[in-house]
Amino acid sequence: MPPLNRRGFITASAGLGFALGLPALPVSAATHDRLIRQTLDRVANPEGTTFAEVASPVGDGYRLLTAGPGWPLEVREDLVAAQSGRDERRTPLAAFVQFTDLHILDVQSPVRFEYTHPILGSSAHRPQEPLAAIGASALVRRVNSLRAGPVTGRPFDFMMTTGDNTDNHERIELDWLMAVLNGGPLTPDTGNPSRFEGVQNCGSELYWQPESELRDRYKAQGGFPHLPGFLDAARAEFHSPGLDVPWYCTVGNHDNTPAGTLPAGTMDELYVGDRKLMFADDDVTERTVEAMTEEDRLGEVPDEVESPAAPGTVSTAALTSTVTPDERRAPFDTADFVAAHLAEANTGPGPVGHGFTEENADGVDCFYTFPIAEGVTGVSMDTTTLAGLANGSIGRTQYRWLERTLRASSSVYYDLFGRRRTQRVTDELFVLFSHHTSDTMNNPLPDRRRPTEIRYVGEILVAMLKRYPNVLAWVNGHTHHNKVRAHTSSAPERGFWEINTASHIDHPQMARSIEIVDNADGTVSLFTTLLEADSPYQVDHGDYSADGLASLYRELSVNDLYADPANYGQPEDRNVELLVAARHPAR
Repeated sequence: MPPLNRRGFITASAGLGFALGLPALPVSAATHDRLIRQTLDRVANPEGTTFAEVASPVGDGYRLLTAGPGWPLEVREDLVAAQSGRDERRTPLAAFVQFTDLHILDVQSPVRFEYTHPILGSSAHRPQEPLAAIGASALVRRVNSLRAGPVTGRPFDFMMTTGDNTDNHERIELDWLMAVLNGGPLTPDTGNPSRFEGVQNCGSELYWQPESELRDRYKAQGGFPHLPGFLDAARAEFHSPGLDVPWYCTVGNHDNTPAGTLPAGTMDELYVGDRKLMFADDDVTERTVEAMTEEDRLGEVPDEVESPAAPGTVSTAALTSTVTPDERRAPFDTADFVAAHLAEANTGPGPVGHGFTEENADGVDCFYTFPIAEGVTGVSMDTTTLAGLANGSIGRTQYRWLERTLRASSSVYYDLFGRRRTQRVTDELFVLFSHHTSDTMNNPLPDRRRPTEIRYVGEILVAMLKRYPNVLAWVNGHTHHNKVRAHTSSAPERGFWEINTASHIDHPQMARSIEIVDNADGTVSLFTTLLEADSPYQVDHGDYSADGLASLYRELSVNDLYADPANYGQPEDRNVELLVAARHPAR
């Protein structure tokens, strides 16, 4: 098809959005152009961000990506009204980037449940998964190229990754994560160095078989290409540039439990074993899904059915294939997770521990505070439980620690009865980070790290946070879609924002920059801007360079049979200015 100009693309997108899987444009081309002009007048440097352009799919069937129109800045006054002239008065207080749900993963791992994807969807298997590490390194390049917040131009203070950093809490996945974020060579391969031993060359039509002529369901339903040499290219060594800014880390459920769902310790011996279940009949699949969603503690997984077939082939409805065992696949626990961050070899751009300290070394309490900027404190929470299930909660010890932390730096707060209290302390503004959202903190199962403690769900945590006006925002992931929510209160100063960002494993594969600004008029603004990886929108399918593979990572993800355009969120969830009452601004 002939290339579209910018205005033609806007018009086509408005008319064909649902057919192409695009986020629908709710306004006319003329209105969109006006909003973009207004946005560009307000921001310091839109280039390289979704203010300037957004990767958008075009074509019928298997779609390619092209540069679509940028997204304007939406102003949200859910908590407090915006005052005119604030851009001329504003003082930047902090600027940082959020990564989330990178899912750096070992696609050949024996303990993955890819065969459940017809029921569980993309969380079980994605055609782009072998390229997760190289795709994440392209996101690192984007941050390095921007260097500063696009709205204010303030240099980035840090990057925070809010959980599900790894996919199946394997030691090798953690090693790859460190290489991606700190920089250096990495080879995303395990098992047999001369042969790929995963589902994408097992001969089953259930998965995309890139190097086979087999008409699998991805080729039949989605038009996926035949790509000889893809799996060898995906397993080859590449070099990540590493971040140029300090980075911090928050733990997610995939970082400490099998598949992010089963109880910790389940199947430990299978990680380093030589059997991998590639394909199963409906009965085995259904029992596996039940085990991954059951609300009581489960210690068993479905029986495997061994086949006499040669490794990497399919001859029956249920197949356990022999794979090359690899000790590097051994699972890590929460103490190992912290230890890896504290290791001198993994310091990278800093800080030492990436937020974790020796107080976290035993892996029991994986939460901490850190300085964001003068007068602004970050709080990293651990909302996971080792008992299983994907969703989260926090224990009594962490809840009390969090309230003590907030109260110690709040000259004004509200008690349990709603009475306003004052005290003589130095104020700090707070930004909280966690993996789970308030809505997905509904897991009541006790955590074996503190097995006797009651668990607090999201509603209880939100109610507590509303009692501390110095809380500006709660930044999180887990849902794999963009959502910005105002937690309102009858007293405007008690409201705060919850900022939820899409994953970097599933389409649309975005990160988010957040800039905190004092408007000098009794309000503070948080500017959030979505960021895409620094990789081409299109390359030839035979291009297996680092840029070519990072580009293919994006292209495969938008064509995934389970890709969901709803992950983009609405315009008010993307590039937004979030107004809050000033509280006690940083000095």
